[in-house]
Amino acid sequence: MYADDETIRRILTSTGDTWAVVGLSGNQGRAAYGVAGVLQRFGKRVVPVHPKAETVHGEQGYASLADIPFPVDVVDVFVNSDLAGAVADEATAIGAKAVWFQLGVIDENAWERTRAAGLDMVMDRCPAIEIPKLGTGA
Repeated sequence: MYADDETIRRILTSTGDTWAVVGLSGNQGRAAYGVAGVLQRFGKRVVPVHPKAETVHGEQGYASLADIPFPVDVVDVFVNSDLAGAVADEATAIGAKAVWFQLGVIDENAWERTRAAGLDMVMDRCPAIEIPKLGTGA
């Protein structure tokens, strides 16, 4: 319901290759770590965003989206649904082109606000599951 194939394809293939992954830390047991690795294998630059600002997968981390000193194309959100709306609003504020809420991350009000602001958005899906389906190497 919160993602159509055309939007998914557009975000994964033509929106841009710089993905800020909110909730990504060096904890290899977390889903964000594995998904970020998949995104990198498909040619995406992964920017970790976590209060610890750790370097993950060879990329410098930042404590917040606002701290990233270069443009971000997609904001991939791995935080609880009750925190996700604020992250979507920050994504809009920094000029991101798209927001992707991971599996289980649902905030219908954030969906409405983000789409109304002109950003593409996918909710309750995983790019690491979707990107191999494209069959193009993204």
